[in-house]
Amino acid sequence: MAGKIAPPIGPVAVTMVSLTLAAYFCFSAIQGDYGVLRRAHYIAEADDLQENLDQLKASIKHLENKTLRLSDHYLDLDLLDQQARILLGYIRPDEIVIQ
Repeated sequence: MAGKIAPPIGPVAVTMVSLTLAAYFCFSAIQGDYGVLRRAHYIAEADDLQENLDQLKASIKHLENKTLRLSDHYLDLDLLDQQARILLGYIRPDEIVIQ
């Protein structure tokens, strides 16, 4: 046993620590708080929110158009007639109601 020399533990320990740190940083780069997967999730969420915003803007534009058409400055008789029929149940004298 005197002729057998033990391998130095220092280089093996440095290699193991280096591999462990490299594995940790790779894992963190992929799945961490600022990793690639989290970024993809944020991009998908941003796209969904942008689509929702576009739908809301279109809805607001449509409602603004309707309120403009019902305002004192702009009177659309067809829209007024439609709203009176829907909300108040009005009918014209020349119409027949079938229930």
